[in-house]
Amino acid sequence: MCIYIYIYYVYILCVYIYYVYICIYITCIYVYILCVYVYIYIMCIYIMCIYVYIYYVYNLKLFREEGIWNYSTMLVREDLGLLLLGAREAVYALDINDISIKKSGVYWRVTEEKQRECTYKGKHADIECRNYIRTLHKVDDSTMYVCGTNAFSPTCDYMLRLEEAQEEGKGKCPFDPFQKYSSIMVGNDLYSATSINFLGSEPVVLRSSSSALRTEFKSSWLNEPNFVYMDLVPESNNNPDGDDDKVYLFFSENAMEYDFYNKLTVSRVARVCKGDMGGQRTLQRKWTSFLKARLDCSLPEPSLPSIVQDVFLLKNDDWRKSVFYAVFTPQSSSSDMSAVCAYSVSAIGDVFDKGKFKTPVTVETSHVKWVMYSGEVPTPRPGACINNAARALGMERSLDLPDKTLQFIRDRPLMDDAVHPLTGRPLLVKRGDLFTCLVVDSVLALDGERYAVMFIGTENGYVQKAVNYAGEMFIIEEIQLYQTPEAIRTLRLSSTGQLYAGSEYGAVQMPLSECGRYESCLDCVLARDPYCGWDLSTGLCSAVASSPFASVTTYDPTHTYVSSNVI
Repeated sequence: MCIYIYIYYVYILCVYIYYVYICIYITCIYVYILCVYVYIYIMCIYIMCIYVYIYYVYNLKLFREEGIWNYSTMLVREDLGLLLLGAREAVYALDINDISIKKSGVYWRVTEEKQRECTYKGKHADIECRNYIRTLHKVDDSTMYVCGTNAFSPTCDYMLRLEEAQEEGKGKCPFDPFQKYSSIMVGNDLYSATSINFLGSEPVVLRSSSSALRTEFKSSWLNEPNFVYMDLVPESNNNPDGDDDKVYLFFSENAMEYDFYNKLTVSRVARVCKGDMGGQRTLQRKWTSFLKARLDCSLPEPSLPSIVQDVFLLKNDDWRKSVFYAVFTPQSSSSDMSAVCAYSVSAIGDVFDKGKFKTPVTVETSHVKWVMYSGEVPTPRPGACINNAARALGMERSLDLPDKTLQFIRDRPLMDDAVHPLTGRPLLVKRGDLFTCLVVDSVLALDGERYAVMFIGTENGYVQKAVNYAGEMFIIEEIQLYQTPEAIRTLRLSSTGQLYAGSEYGAVQMPLSECGRYESCLDCVLARDPYCGWDLSTGLCSAVASSPFASVTTYDPTHTYVSSNVI
């Protein structure tokens, strides 16, 4: 009996010990979870402190409004002291010196009827069936032209009215808010590159004006394109040939000229003439000057052609010296290499004005192959603007061009030669988070040299600042603009020394340089920032524009740094 009692007490003790162990184990788990929460909380505070520190050190300004997204369209109005910012269902007028200050705002929401129609067509009510502002252009000193997707029913109007007499935006603004698109206002004429139908299957380059023109609906003209950028080059200025101004367009599309089993995407540059009025019989109300060429930006490693994502025109008083800078990314998801290539306006012009054409030929009864055209080229040259040579032949307008010239360009808009980068290779190649967009500033440094400074946005919310010294590119600064990884979709510059960035989350303003954070002369020089110089009178690193007595700081490729006094 005693043995049973003993065993019973031992059992009770073991159960008690077991429950104590369980309690200790559960307590340990709770303590561990609590520690994890504390750690996460501390890390959040740490990250927030870093973020606040970055905003403080780099003097960043943020604008966003609760419930509003897609801050991707910007128009800098320095004459009004405003940054016009287009977002989803809203247009804001922000202080150009501090965009966190909202001067005014207009909300352009989709009506319930439009949203219902959009959802009936299979689109998402809360994402696609909204009004995304995609176009903001200056018309005159007090008027802006604005277009929105309006639930797959694009609509345009003049800024701050947005009520009555709205215009149909088909061809001026995309139906799909996430479709790539570009436009530019030249005088009172809107040049746009987008799709003209709901399905996105009819791409068009359109001029909306009293003499409206568009591209042909032919795959030889545009083959499933993604439009990127448009800009005007005033080539009529001091032109001995009496040539016309031109609008350049950058895009990517499926290539016709390569025999691949799968579709191959290539980058293109195209141009049209500002004075183009279409043809008399052939190409009526169509471009008679539309030409396109492949844009080359070869990466160091063997790969499929890289795809253009964004372009910026660095303008020069002499338009021949103007340069297009372009961001490229791989079309294969297995690569993480981005590049920046530069192209001179004159080199692009040489390809269009002097290069060979490609022509389609039929092989094996049905297959079409594109080869170099070796026959006689009509006069005037197909795709050329009306210039002195055409005027000498009695042709004052594109309406006077002969059918032979127009039929040639209608069937052969593609050049045989590709446009190659200025240096024969990319200016900058980088692995990691892909580049998304860029802007370029021309800076006159204290050494008397002018430097092109690139500001490059990335898919994880950073801006990289790069400078070309002695033919070698250096990324001298990398700044995180958003607390969480957020792709930068838009970058804009102002002459006030500010950079503006737009993303899905919000808009950020940052100074082009923050020289004051370099505390010593050595740090100031080693920063290699052409915006900055060491001020001998104050013993501070200062912006060169505000430093009348400073030292010249130049970067030497041999890593010898030179400093001399300048007045």
